[in-house]
Amino acid sequence: MSLNYRNLNEKTRKFMLEEVQYDISNNNIYISSRILKNRLQDYIELLIQAISEYEDGWLANEIRNNQLLKSQEERRRGEKVFMAKVPVNAAEMLAEGEFNRYYTRGLCLRALNEDIKNVIVYRAKQVLNPRPESEQMVNKKLNPEALIQDLRTHQGVEPALGLPPGPNSGLSIKLP
Repeated sequence: MSLNYRNLNEKTRKFMLEEVQYDISNNNIYISSRILKNRLQDYIELLIQAISEYEDGWLANEIRNNQLLKSQEERRRGEKVFMAKVPVNAAEMLAEGEFNRYYTRGLCLRALNEDIKNVIVYRAKQVLNPRPESEQMVNKKLNPEALIQDLRTHQGVEPALGLPPGPNSGLSIKLP
């Protein structure tokens, strides 16, 4: 199930695409270690298509249907390394996380372009057991300039400002 992106429209998508191109031109696009090495370009093309026309649910289906993810990955437990199955929801987690990250960055760029001073955190997907740190973020106002810089520099890791706050949080941002 996709997040409910409140400000996802042609205007926001244009800024999202600018952010993807920014990452591509700076060789900074996040590539999950779960994506098959010989399918990286396919993933990037699907990400761009999702941002242009669809949403994260479509992207997750395409990642799964096109078999872009490894079936197993290395894991560590102490000094021991072993192979484990990639989680069944890996495509959804990747698609939701990256689509939401570009949506957030695109919306911040749009806010800056429209001279909007803050963006607001909201619950874009209901979750059964919301984390307390996620609940504390809801309705918080964030500076779009600081947020976009944070997300540009913290690819694939938890951003300093805490948004998005990790996989499956269900949080995103909206314009006031």
